[in-house]
Amino acid sequence: MTPGIAGGLLQAVLVVGGAPLLLGLMRQVRARMEGRAGPGVGQPWRDLRKLLAKEMITPRGTSEVFRVAPVLTVAMTLVVAVVVPFVTTASPLPGVADMFVVVALLAHGTVVLALAGLDTGTAFGGMGASREVTILALVEPTALVAIFALSVPAGSTGLPAIVSSTLAEPAHVLAPASLLAAVALGMVVLAETGRLPVDNPSTHLELTMVHEAMVLEYAGPRLALVELGAALRLTVYLGLLVTLFVPWGIATEAHLLALAVGVVAFAVKVAAAGALLAAAEVFLAKLRLFRVPELLAGSFLLALLAVAAAYLLG
Repeated sequence: MTPGIAGGLLQAVLVVGGAPLLLGLMRQVRARMEGRAGPGVGQPWRDLRKLLAKEMITPRGTSEVFRVAPVLTVAMTLVVAVVVPFVTTASPLPGVADMFVVVALLAHGTVVLALAGLDTGTAFGGMGASREVTILALVEPTALVAIFALSVPAGSTGLPAIVSSTLAEPAHVLAPASLLAAVALGMVVLAETGRLPVDNPSTHLELTMVHEAMVLEYAGPRLALVELGAALRLTVYLGLLVTLFVPWGIATEAHLLALAVGVVAFAVKVAAAGALLAAAEVFLAKLRLFRVPELLAGSFLLALLAVAAAYLLG
C-alpha cells in the first residue's frame, strides 16, 4: 500500500470517528460557559445510534433526490477528507487535492441538500434551500480566492503543495496575504457550517433557521446521515483551516511515527479550533438574514485584498 493511500484511509477513519466527538466537544464547551452541565462529549454518537434504530420514513411525493441526498453529502465530504493533506502531505489522488476540486465537492454537498429541501415541496424546505443557495453563492468565490492567495507563493493550486510551501517557509503564515486569507476563510467556515452569526445550529425556529429548514422531513437512518454529514463538514472545514495556516505536525515522511504525530497534531488543532469557535459563539448573536450578504461580501473583499497582497508584497 502506497503512503498516499494509507494516509488517505487513516484520515477518513479519523474524520468519521472524530467528527461527532468534535461536535460534542463544542456543545460541551458552550454549555460549560453558559453555566450548564452539558450532555457530554459522546452525546452526538449516542444520537446517531438512536436515529439508526428508528424507522425510515419517506414523505409522499418525493423523488430519488430526497433519498440519495444524505448519502451524496456524506460521500462528497469523505472524498475531501481522504485527499486533503490533514495528517500527511502524501495524497492518494493528487489531482483531486486541488483547491478548485475540493471547493467544488464541498459546494456540491450543499447543493444536493438544497435540492432535497426543494424536493419535499414544503414551504420551509424551499425557504431553507433558497437561503442556503444564496449563502453558497457568496461564500464559494470567497473560498476559492482566499486559497488562491495562498497558492501564489507556492506556485500551485494543489493543497499538498501549498502546505509543503508553508512548512518550508514558515514566515508566509505571518504575511499580510496569509492573515487576510485566514480571516476570509474563517468567515467561510462559519457560513458553510451554519454557525453563528450566520446561522444558529441549535435553533428550531422556522423563520430564522437555514440548514435545519431543509432537513425537517428527514427521519431515522437518513436523518442520521444528514447529522453525520453536518459533523463531517464542520470537521473538514476546520481541518482545512488549521492545515493551511498552522500546518506544523503534519507528516512529510511515510513512516509510522510521523503518521502518529500527524494524527495527534491534527486532532489537537481541530479540537482547539472547535473549542475556540464554541466559546466565541457564546458572545455572538445571529445576524438578520438581510445582513448576512454584507458580512460575506466583506469576507470576499478581504480575499481579494489577500490576492493583491500576495502579488504585490510577495
